[in-house]
Amino acid sequence: MNLDSICRFSRFNTLVLLAASLSGCASVGPDFKPPLAPLATISTPAQTVAAPGTLMGGAQHFVAGQSVSASWWQSFGSTKLNNYIELALKSSPNLESSRATLRQAQQAYAAVAGSTQLPQVNGALGAQKQGTNNAAMGQAGGDRVFGLYNAGVTVSYNFDLFGGNRRLLESYAAQTDYQQFQLNGARLTLAANVVTTAMMQAQYQAQIHASLSILAAQQRQLEIAQQRLKLGAIARGDELSLQTQVAQTRAAIPPLQNKLDQTNHLLAVLAGQAPGTVQVPEFALSDFTLPGELPVLIPSELVRQRPDIQASEALLHAASAQYGVAIANAYPKIGLSANVGSQALAASSLFGAGSMVWGLAGQLAQPLFNAGLKAGANSAKAGLDAAAANYQQTVLQALRNVADVLRALDNDAQMLQAQAAADSSAQAAQEIIQQQYQLGGASYLQLLSAQQQAQQTRINLIEARTQRLTDSAALYQAMGGGLVTTVQ
Repeated sequence: MNLDSICRFSRFNTLVLLAASLSGCASVGPDFKPPLAPLATISTPAQTVAAPGTLMGGAQHFVAGQSVSASWWQSFGSTKLNNYIELALKSSPNLESSRATLRQAQQAYAAVAGSTQLPQVNGALGAQKQGTNNAAMGQAGGDRVFGLYNAGVTVSYNFDLFGGNRRLLESYAAQTDYQQFQLNGARLTLAANVVTTAMMQAQYQAQIHASLSILAAQQRQLEIAQQRLKLGAIARGDELSLQTQVAQTRAAIPPLQNKLDQTNHLLAVLAGQAPGTVQVPEFALSDFTLPGELPVLIPSELVRQRPDIQASEALLHAASAQYGVAIANAYPKIGLSANVGSQALAASSLFGAGSMVWGLAGQLAQPLFNAGLKAGANSAKAGLDAAAANYQQTVLQALRNVADVLRALDNDAQMLQAQAAADSSAQAAQEIIQQQYQLGGASYLQLLSAQQQAQQTRINLIEARTQRLTDSAALYQAMGGGLVTTVQ
């Protein structure tokens, strides 16, 4: 390559790079601005108090504006639960799928950035044999066969004067943000599912234990009744009534066992394991501590914390950028290219001074008539409007979710207090009726009624305790969990 060719090619590369830098000066279409925070307020109870002397009956205080820890589940005070959630976060196929989708979006962004922001440089090297028939061309001599060798470098760049490429890249960046927020949401959902499933497992364990205790007591009463029937002290109908009660209590246990088995299977799957191949932890209600303080974010903080709202905003950003791409399609497009190379009949002369060739080219394309461009812009604008409406709906649903959980927690405390009082009364009544029955002062029907009432109130009390725990976990989930700044 001679000095003059080198200088020309160098000047052209300088112009291309300058054009690349200047192309960042303007972009048609709307510049995205995050939506304004909602003006709504969240009504928060000062505190909830159930029955301080009972399990899970302590007070809970709501702290407005308190930040949420990324490991919010640790507030329940169960090391067993913490360890299992960490296992699930490492082993869940659902999370791995979300991570892979995020990596895919990141690489798609990198691919678009590489092909639109920088000039494209391609090299070529070729060789071919050609032959001529001199006689057919009226020339003397036989056929002539010669080789043609060529080598060259081509540089091309699309001058993004109106920002179409930049808007396209902006859309890919927003899609990457969307996948990051989807991953954060999957992480939050997984942790919340493990927490609530563990608590439900503890509930079913406790209800089965309570039912077995009641069944054992009823069987003892049935044995006594059968002995008294032999002595003629009671009627056959009383003994049959007690048999019926024992059978009904026994029949209530398999459904509870089935629910317990299902929660164990779900816990295994949440940790990325097949049911039956791993021993899941056994949780008890006493393993959990009721959080004494619960965070409540104001709406302006909530929209920055909840992954679903952030994901919806990212889609709105992507739709805004796509609208800019559609508008830019109606503007001129400028393409610049240059090539420098060598052609020779002999490979040994390919890079000689006399074999150099070069070329410069510029192209401007302006749509003169294309009815589809206007329709494409209108379609993108409709997509932007739809994304804005979806964002508003997502925010409304989030506010509703928070309001529902806050009211549920208040109602849970009241329900637990009532169930604790009912259980205390039912147990006391059963003891009194049983003593009266043993002394002959109460009938079998009265005893059966007292046992039924005691059985149901104890099961209801266990359910009320669990409900208060799971709704506390639901509040952490409604608040968006803790902010995750790195890919998990």
